[in-house]
Amino acid sequence: MKKLIFLLPIALLAYACNTPVKESAPPEASSVTLPYTATYSSQWNQDISDQDLLTVLNSYKAWETGDMQMLRATFGDSLSFVGWDGTVYSGPTEGLTDKWAAARDTISTIKIEIGAWTKNHSVDKKADFIVVWYKEIDTYKSGRIDSADWHDINLMSKGKISWYSQYRRPFKAK
Repeated sequence: MKKLIFLLPIALLAYACNTPVKESAPPEASSVTLPYTATYSSQWNQDISDQDLLTVLNSYKAWETGDMQMLRATFGDSLSFVGWDGTVYSGPTEGLTDKWAAARDTISTIKIEIGAWTKNHSVDKKADFIVVWYKEIDTYKSGRIDSADWHDINLMSKGKISWYSQYRRPFKAK
């Protein structure tokens, strides 16, 4: 009898692990009335290739290591950019990456710690966005250290970043 009591939970566990899961029915329409309607899209899924995610993450690695050629390779021929400081650019990618190269040259080391990312495909707009949250610590050649939490939105087009917007929250001095 003691053996049966011991074997019963194991048998139930084995059964549960081998029983196929039934696919759930699509969710029913919500009865909740939302106070706003999305002006861009409210139809999203995560159907974006891992190759596009790799391209975006490679852009961060290139910035961290100072590899401006690799950074340039992650962008399309033209790029639109909205910077955390109000900078707005739209034009040939070289016009922006040349400015970034000059800025990167003033920094001796960059440490990036990626906290999270999400792949967001707008079903109705057929647009792919990869959003990245990260911490960046910049040590300038002058010795100054600047650190902040960042939140970036990367729009993908034909496997390249075509629009890039960033948001910054500096760390508070302790």
